[in-house]
Amino acid sequence: MHITMIGSGYVGLVSGVCFADFGHDVICVDKDAGKIEALRNGEIPIFEPGLEQLVADNVRAGRLSFSTDVETSVAASDVVFIAVGTPSRRGDGHADLSYVYAAAREIAQHVKGFTVIVTKSTVPVGTGDEVERIIRETNPDADVAVVSNPEFLREGAAIEDFKRPDRIVIGLNDDRARGVMTEVYRPLYLNQAPLLFTARRTSELIKYAANAFLAMKITFINEMADLCEKVGANVQEVSRGIGLDGRIGSKFLHAGPGYGGSCFPKDTLALAKTAQDHDSPVRLIETTISINDNRKRAMGRKVIAAMGGDVRGKTIAVLGLTFKPNTDDMRDSPAISIIQALQDAGASVTGYDPEGMDNARQLIDNIAYADDAYGAARGADALVIITEWNQFRALDFGRLKSVMNAPVLVDLRNIYRHDEVTKHGFAYTSIGRPMGGAEL
Repeated sequence: MHITMIGSGYVGLVSGVCFADFGHDVICVDKDAGKIEALRNGEIPIFEPGLEQLVADNVRAGRLSFSTDVETSVAASDVVFIAVGTPSRRGDGHADLSYVYAAAREIAQHVKGFTVIVTKSTVPVGTGDEVERIIRETNPDADVAVVSNPEFLREGAAIEDFKRPDRIVIGLNDDRARGVMTEVYRPLYLNQAPLLFTARRTSELIKYAANAFLAMKITFINEMADLCEKVGANVQEVSRGIGLDGRIGSKFLHAGPGYGGSCFPKDTLALAKTAQDHDSPVRLIETTISINDNRKRAMGRKVIAAMGGDVRGKTIAVLGLTFKPNTDDMRDSPAISIIQALQDAGASVTGYDPEGMDNARQLIDNIAYADDAYGAARGADALVIITEWNQFRALDFGRLKSVMNAPVLVDLRNIYRHDEVTKHGFAYTSIGRPMGGAEL
């Protein structure tokens, strides 16, 4: 099939290249001429494991191309995906749909013949109705079916998620789109990935409900971690104990400094705002948002407490700046708030991240950057692990101790055991585990 992907950011690029890998002819379109030129030269604007090679393979095979020409691309397509950004709107927290609606107007001007228009961007309930209204208002003769097809990609594992999905959700109000969307996903359908067809508004809500529930699981286990610290329990064993229950499941039950990234913060907020607008508030989600926002600064205070309550004039090394490993995404990363809290208390910060430092420089002021973990630790009064990159899972504690001013480790991801750190003479603080207690 001939597919146009409007928007060549994270979702658009990953989705476009995977569709091309399925055998479809895909054009990824973007207004940013610099981005398109870079993609044509094989320069990938985001870090995602395996993406660069997959792009190169499909460009070489002639199935994937990049363009700024919306008119030609849309006119030749059977299916047009809208995969533009929907950031939180300034002032009220609603999803900013201006890019989605602008794409709909432009698509409407250039469609030829029956075309399925698919909203891949994460959008509030009712957006598909407005997209369809805009298209029909812009071009009354347009023969289109507007479909919702939300993405469920985890940064760092997006290609695997796309090719081996738990489910593919397709919301439609025009049954002509059913066969087209089945054909789009035919390779996955043949591998028995479930296609869940729903009404369009239901599909839109499924995406928000899924992200909100996962955010709520993270926040739940973080609150349990705080309680564990008070009562002398071990949150990792609590997590395992409840996660083995099939009704609960083990995923997203890892205590830490709070969720971040491009999805959970804006999607939970947008869902809460949508619910308020419809006089059906989602109190659990509202509370989840509040707890998570407060937790990030609280982690800064936890570091300060681990250093004796006063960090003025001290140097703190931070390992991991991105919101999670295997991405360069800094959006709403806990590191931003934690570093700000440390700076507010008078500390100097040196940071290191395997992939995120270029993006961090755009968001975090007045910190130094190191070339590796040991460079960050040199002269530091404490070392803080914020993001659990694999590079930080087997640190040489003897080497660290030899270059640090004081052997203090604050592990906000629980990647080490208390005894394996303290035997090297470090003071060790983690999340939701007994200080010096037995760990199985």
